[in-house]
Amino acid sequence: MIQEASIQQARQLRRDATPAERTLWRHLRNGQLAGLKFRRQVPIGPYIVDFVCVETKVVVEVDGGQHADNAADRLRDGALRSKGYRVVRVWNSEVMESIEGVLANIAGACGCGE
Repeated sequence: MIQEASIQQARQLRRDATPAERTLWRHLRNGQLAGLKFRRQVPIGPYIVDFVCVETKVVVEVDGGQHADNAADRLRDGALRSKGYRVVRVWNSEVMESIEGVLANIAGACGCGE
């Protein structure tokens, strides 16, 4: 069962989304990407992921510079993979400068074309 603290933290993260997260969400919400349903700031185990398509088990993480070669992120990705999720990491700058490429990458990870 998801702990209430995780739910509250996820709600706070939704309110405090970065500009890159807001931009990507505008393109993922309401089935805009290949009809896929994405959710944002979702607790999965002890983690809260930026975006997830439950149907295809694809997690999308939007990262800033603090995530470059981050050991904690590698552990987190491994834990998510052990639960059957595929993790796609994109940089904030990629979202802001090349949203079409990011969307194509996510669609490919989900097993469909854009």
